[in-house]
Amino acid sequence: MLLRAAWRRAAVAVTAAPGPKPAAPTRGLRLRVGDHAPQSAVPADTAAVPEAGPVLRPLYMDVQATTPLDPRVLDAMLPYLINYYGNPHSRTHAYGWESEAAMERARQQVASLIGADPREIIFTSGATESNNIAIKGVARFYRSRKKHLITTQTEHKCVLDSCRSLEAEGFQVTYLPVQKSGIIDLKELEAAIQPDTSLVSVMTVNNEIGVKQPIAEIGRICSSRKVYFHTDAAQAVGKIPLDVNDMKIDLMSISGHKIYGPKGVGAIYIRRRPRVRVEALQSGGGQERGMRSGTVPTPLVVGLGAACEVAQQEMEYDHKRISKLSERLIQNIMKSLPDVVMNGDPKHHYPGCINLSFAYVEGESLLMALKDVALSSGSACTSASLEPSYVLRAIGTDEDLAHSSIRFGIGRFTTEEEVDYTVEKCIQHVKRLREMSPLWEMVQDGIDLKSIKWTQH
Repeated sequence: MLLRAAWRRAAVAVTAAPGPKPAAPTRGLRLRVGDHAPQSAVPADTAAVPEAGPVLRPLYMDVQATTPLDPRVLDAMLPYLINYYGNPHSRTHAYGWESEAAMERARQQVASLIGADPREIIFTSGATESNNIAIKGVARFYRSRKKHLITTQTEHKCVLDSCRSLEAEGFQVTYLPVQKSGIIDLKELEAAIQPDTSLVSVMTVNNEIGVKQPIAEIGRICSSRKVYFHTDAAQAVGKIPLDVNDMKIDLMSISGHKIYGPKGVGAIYIRRRPRVRVEALQSGGGQERGMRSGTVPTPLVVGLGAACEVAQQEMEYDHKRISKLSERLIQNIMKSLPDVVMNGDPKHHYPGCINLSFAYVEGESLLMALKDVALSSGSACTSASLEPSYVLRAIGTDEDLAHSSIRFGIGRFTTEEEVDYTVEKCIQHVKRLREMSPLWEMVQDGIDLKSIKWTQH
């Protein structure tokens, strides 16, 4: 309330101030923020520096990388950034009690979204930390009896790197291949489980191709074989219905900024009955039941809780709307362009993540051409690499098609106009780039590129 009052006073002061009024932000299809230059706390010499006009920013179609903060989430966070700033672990005064109550309410909101007990929710800094705690924590706790883990070749990099780290410690890890659809073979999973397998880790929704794994079936297999089951659900929580008990999930990783919450916060669900034990990765004051020491950041966890509550309320509506926009994008692109391949299973798929390969077009060239739209060619965590996506290689995509892939992300705030604009620009630039491609010209002349024996000089 104090901050809002300050904003109102500032707005009145600006309105009443003499001199020219600031220009209203230009509204248009590609406008996101009027002036995004960082503001200095020190007053500048306005006579020496010319005023910058509104800056047009690209449309945002990369919601698998991160999502914008929902205004309702910001409203929930603001009091804990301004007024209620107590340490939630301070037990001797009202400031601590207020923050602790807010923290526990957020824990309840997260738990409610996935059908868990609030005591099973541990706050972390994000899904990467949650994945590390789940994989390393379980493996190290049970290392005296069990030294084997199972995961898939298409997991997020933090899962794969955690497994490689454990291999260096003497653990054995099986990396299951996936089918061309991107889905694992359940028979292969059953065959891979050994008497000393402690954990199976399989992502719920893939962050690059949007494929949904059969989580409930995997949970039943793991439960019947007395093996703990962890799932990285960063791309799934709040977007598709999940129930940790029905799906027999023992550990689940959650990220705040993938569900329209703040960055820098996440959670891990760790089952209490039957109890899953993990070895803590960091030492400290023993917060979060000793599994994640460190002061819980109250404003961030309040934001995560609010984001989970909003997601629970909006999930059905969001899913229907995003499905409609996804279908619109795919159909309009494919009916206008030949040789476009959708990567991943089209049926077992989250509609907000669309990965398309445009044959005979270099993906990086297309991204540069589509400067009006914020897109990516894969995971934001590995986008600096020029190597083709390991996820696309794992599903058997040819290297040239893997290099031509673009990921389109559709979210809660994406509009029809934005989808249509993206489609229009995509079609325009793919046609232009293909006209410049000698490979496309050869294909048009009826030459089978696979029959050509290429030589290097």
